[in-house]
Amino acid sequence: MVDQASPPHLFADVLARVHAVCGALAKEGGWPAGIDLSRIVVEPPRDPSHGDMATNAAMVLAKEARTKPRDLAEAIAARLRADELIASVDIAGPGFINLALKASVWSDALRTVLRQGDAYGRSAVGAAEKVNVEYVSANPTGPMHVGHCRGAVFGDALASLLSFAGYDVTREYYINDAGAQVDVLARSAFLRYREALGEHIGEMPEGLYPGDYLKPVGKVLAGTFAGTLRDQSESEWLPVVRLVAVNAMMEMIRNDLASLKISQDCFFSERSLIDGDIDQVAATIDFLRAKGDVYEGRLPPPKGGPVEDYEDREQTLFRATAYGDDVDRPLMKSDGSYTYFASDIAYHKNKFDRGFRNLVDVWGADHGGYIKRVQAAIKAVTSGKATLDVKIVQLVKLLRNGEPVKMSKRSGDFVTLREVVDEVGSDAVRFMMLFRKNDAVLDFDLAKVIEQSKDNAVFYVQYGHARGHSVFRNAREVIPGLPEDAEARAAYLADAAVERLTDPAELDLLRRLALYPRMIEAAAVAHEPHRIAFYLYDLASEFHALWTRGRDLPYLRFIINNDADMTKARLALVQGVVSVLASGLAVLGVHAPDEMR
Repeated sequence: MVDQASPPHLFADVLARVHAVCGALAKEGGWPAGIDLSRIVVEPPRDPSHGDMATNAAMVLAKEARTKPRDLAEAIAARLRADELIASVDIAGPGFINLALKASVWSDALRTVLRQGDAYGRSAVGAAEKVNVEYVSANPTGPMHVGHCRGAVFGDALASLLSFAGYDVTREYYINDAGAQVDVLARSAFLRYREALGEHIGEMPEGLYPGDYLKPVGKVLAGTFAGTLRDQSESEWLPVVRLVAVNAMMEMIRNDLASLKISQDCFFSERSLIDGDIDQVAATIDFLRAKGDVYEGRLPPPKGGPVEDYEDREQTLFRATAYGDDVDRPLMKSDGSYTYFASDIAYHKNKFDRGFRNLVDVWGADHGGYIKRVQAAIKAVTSGKATLDVKIVQLVKLLRNGEPVKMSKRSGDFVTLREVVDEVGSDAVRFMMLFRKNDAVLDFDLAKVIEQSKDNAVFYVQYGHARGHSVFRNAREVIPGLPEDAEARAAYLADAAVERLTDPAELDLLRRLALYPRMIEAAAVAHEPHRIAFYLYDLASEFHALWTRGRDLPYLRFIINNDADMTKARLALVQGVVSVLASGLAVLGVHAPDEMR
């Protein structure tokens, strides 16, 4: 367990010391009361040659201190130089403060990794705040394809990251089962039902879903209803077939997600908003109308290109411009039904009513233009008490040996998510979907992600973990008592003379390990799980590099046959590396193997 009596990690410890210095200077200098120290950060400098950490304290506090940033930096630096952790302090530019830490700090940081074990990197920064992460939410009209896959992996990893950082997370899937697309699904399934009864249906008509995945649904309908549905009018059979088809598609989607080790806590039905005891969409519109945020009016013609929901008529409008949107938005169609946006407002209000103030939605690349209006709606229905962060997941270009693999869900000619997972494995899919920032287009090459080379990031990181365990297996010839269990091994190595780890490459690894908890917190606050994948690759690269140096320089090998104490110290370092690799991979939902085959 994390020791709650001390700061949770090294960067937090140094930040607390900087806060203490600034607080003392404020008291002595008569600074204004209630000065905000939360703007101070302690972070790694962009240029490692500048030191181990840097702080902006003087830059952000100079105005309140009524002095120049450089002069304040000198005053802060003078006190920090007396700190037991700090070896040297330098001031750069107009007032940035660079810190170099004493070598003992890094030895203590490794001991912290060994002591905390699985808890290392966990944080209370989330303070158990409830967060709703909605992701995937693919239309229930067929199996998931590789485009859905990226959003699914991103959302799931983000949810795990937030949980690791101390948030109370609910993973949610919004089932779009009330729109026109599910009626198209029902009509497609009805044709497969007739086919299952022995009719020749020929080519699937234009506009329907042609994929073979609906044939089993047709057989279920035929087995359940025999020929009775065929004699009914569409208004009679459509709701029946729609329910069966949507349920079948959602079962398929759940199975697809399970192949990626993804499961959600809540599957929320769009149809439940209007089919329940209360029409929640109507209630939401009435709620906004009472606030003066809904009115009857006409929209001016769009100035630029065509707007998809523009109609030149008197209609019910949400006053979105009062909350930062570009235009007011329609809530009712000309036929009297609700717009998709109206349902979306009600859905997000439902989240708020369930106690969520922190909302994260993961959307596809084609939904970028929808962000402003939904954020405006959330401001309106929550009176600004809830926030929505929309993470756009860009397109995936599926390749095989550099050649594009075509896919089109509508034509039925597409590569399914399950096919990709079955071919390369869930580990490769999950890691490589995260080894690029979510808002950048991703090239996913089915051949390259299973290569055993440094160019294949998931292999390189997993190999780092396996190599560490290989070191442990070989080390038992020198240290027969080395436990196999990770927790017991960490405890056994806790008293190792890790201060003997003085080679620059060893110190770099120690610094990298010390950075892990801060990276977790920063990634969680920014909603950026890709930072973990990047960090793990860098950690594995430094570990592999040190192992390689040991082949050329015997004194740097992890196992020194005539020096058990040094061997134990280096094994402690290896234990720190494998612990953090396993921790980060677990957050990403990727297996950490003890050996590679």
